[in-house]
Formats: sequence, C-alpha cells, structure tokens
Amino acid sequence: MYAALLLVASTTVMGADVSNWTGDVDWTEVKGKGAEFVFVHATEGPNYKSPRFGTQFSGALTEGMYRGAYHFAQPHESGGKEQADFFVRNGGNWTADGRTLPGVLDVEDNPYNNRNGLNSCYGLDQDEMVKWIGDWLSRYKAWTKRDAIIYTTTSWWKTCTGDTKKFAKNPLWIARWGADPGELPAAWSKWTFWQKAEKADHAGGADVFNGSLSQLHALADPPVRLLISGGAKSRSQYVLKLSNTGAKLATKINISGKTFGNNRLTYAPKACKRTATTVKCTINNLAPGRSVTLKFSTKPRGAKPVGINFLVGSTKVTLK
Repeated sequence: MYAALLLVASTTVMGADVSNWTGDVDWTEVKGKGAEFVFVHATEGPNYKSPRFGTQFSGALTEGMYRGAYHFAQPHESGGKEQADFFVRNGGNWTADGRTLPGVLDVEDNPYNNRNGLNSCYGLDQDEMVKWIGDWLSRYKAWTKRDAIIYTTTSWWKTCTGDTKKFAKNPLWIARWGADPGELPAAWSKWTFWQKAEKADHAGGADVFNGSLSQLHALADPPVRLLISGGAKSRSQYVLKLSNTGAKLATKINISGKTFGNNRLTYAPKACKRTATTVKCTINNLAPGRSVTLKFSTKPRGAKPVGINFLVGSTKVTLK
C-alpha cells in the first residue's frame, strides 16, 4: 500500500475547484500554494449561471493556470442535450488556447431533495439516467469535438446508473474526501482527476491530476488529428482527402507529391503548384469536423504501373 501511494504521489499535479460559494479568489495565492489547474462552476440545470464564473475563469488564466468549466446536472428539469447547449453557450465551450481543459459534467447526489422531493437519482431510473448522461456527453462533443470529463462518486454511479461501463472513454474526476480515491466505477481502471477534500489550504476544494504537468498540458492542448485517405479512380485520375477529426484547427498543411511510372501531371487544384511530375499544395486552414478533397489528373505514358507519391506533413501516402 505504501509503495502504491508513493507512486501516485510522485506523478500527480495539484489543483482546485471553485464556485460562486467560494467568493472572490486570490489566484496569486492559489497558484503560489501549488495549484496548477482549477475547475470553475459555470452552470446548473437549464437556467442557472454562476455570477462569478467570468471573473474566476479569467483570473485563473491570468495566473497561468489551466482551467476548465463544469456543469452541475439537474436531470429532472430538462433533457441532457438542452443542458449541454446551455452549458456551452454560457462558458462551457472549449477553446483551443492551450490552457482550457475539456468541460465537466457533474453528476452526483441530489442536494435539493428537501425542496424537490426526489431521491438521489432525481427521480430517474438507471436506464433513464444513462440515456440522459449520454445525451449530454454526445451534444457536448458535437459542439466541441472533445470528450467531456465526468465528475461523480462511485456510490452514486453504482446506484443511479447501475455502474454502467458506457462512458469509459470520458476522463473520470472522482470525488472522495480522504487519503485515497478508493474504489472506482466499473467503467474506469484509473482516475484522471480526484477531488480529495472539500476545502484546501487555498480557496476552493483540493484536487489532484493523475499524471505529470506535461500530460495535463496535453489534455488541454491535444494534437491536430488528420485522417488522410484517397485512391486512384483510374490510371489518370487521383483523389486525396484530408479530414480534421480532432478538436483543433489545422493550419498550414503542406502537401508535396511526385508522379512515378512515366506519369505526367495535367491538372491540380488551385491550392497547388505543379510541374510535369511534381506538385506542392498548402491548405491554410481546416476546421474540426471538416474535410477537403484534392483531385489530380495525369497523362500516363506506356503500360508500366503509375501513380503519385504524396507527403502530407510527415505522412507518406501512395495513390496507384
């Protein structure tokens, strides 16, 4: 047990979480006491917006901290898609600035049962809750191209979702106040964030990231993801397709190509410059979720195998 705890302690980054209840935050003090990241309460249910979200969120960035926004779910009040829309439109949208973490869906015990008369699961059965969570997560990803973080407790997850394993690809922020994160929900073999205490020695709660500072940065600043495909429609017609499957804008995509087999280029798109046997193209911007298709024509001579060898960034592609 000692060795395991030592291993975790040597590969973690400290952080915080704040809400309107935290009040005004001295971010210089928070950063000075070792916090490198913070999660800030942005929205709740279908219509609540934290009045301090803007100043808290921007203040953390001013101190060079990583920051993420969270939505406190009220599944009985409206659908998951509607609450995800509300979150994104009121501070929860992800920004590719290298400092913004994916948004958080906070699903936990119903704290208002004395007012709404509902159980810990907000009156939803397990199947209804799993669908609600799935609707929220899928809508958030449609907006941002990021997998949202899930904040929960193991006991609530077991009771209200039946310990579903459906959302294993979403990072887990486990809430357990104590010396260790304890048992995790069945979907996850490791936690990404851990809320270890309600109060820290700085403003807000005490949280931990399960990794290095460079790994935390990678979560805030994911690499550009290009899917490269294409083929030869004939000996003289070629198609190269680039799709941005990630969350970040792809810029200055450089493409070079060279024919082989006594194959002469006769046409290339406007984004390209060609000679009889070579071509160079630059795609200035390719937004997340968008694709660009480049078509090339050649005039092959002889019966030898022909085609075009492309280099897209550092990736080699042969169309033949």
